[in-house]
Amino acid sequence: MPSASNRRQSSGEIKRKRIELRVGASAKELIQRAMAVTGLTAGELAYEGARRVLDEHERMMLTGADREAFFAALMKPPEPSEALIAALRRHRDLMG
Repeated sequence: MPSASNRRQSSGEIKRKRIELRVGASAKELIQRAMAVTGLTAGELAYEGARRVLDEHERMMLTGADREAFFAALMKPPEPSEALIAALRRHRDLMG
């Protein structure tokens, strides 16, 4: 079953570009099984896989401003708020 991102990519864009690749027999079998299970074409599977890899990579990478804020918080953490202190006290009372 194609995901929404695949349908947008495949129906919203005219397919004019081509990629050819050579794969081993086991990779070909795996791709064909995935095509049969999902109903996606090999190109749609490749697109979905590439999109997932990039999404995961971008989640793990901090931008310059994010990185600076993260390291600043590590080097000089903020003082705990009254609500946090109260929560810690309740936790200690409950857990011992």
